[in-house]
Amino acid sequence: MSTLEEIKSRLDAHIGEEVTVVSQAGRKKYTRRSGILRSTFPSLFVVELDEEAQFERASYSYTDVLTKNVDIDFAD
Repeated sequence: MSTLEEIKSRLDAHIGEEVTVVSQAGRKKYTRRSGILRSTFPSLFVVELDEEAQFERASYSYTDVLTKNVDIDFAD
């Protein structure tokens, strides 16, 4: 993925599917969350998290994906 438009297009194709998002949570720390990709917006996307998570939803920006601060794995 090389541009923000390509990232959004790829995510648009997977709305409603199971995803795992790994994000940097600080120095040498990572947060792994699983859930359903619910929606995409012009600058961010929303993941509805599994029941064991503390939060119902989490949002991430396409810029974080582009800069590799967030990694997305699709359950193909």
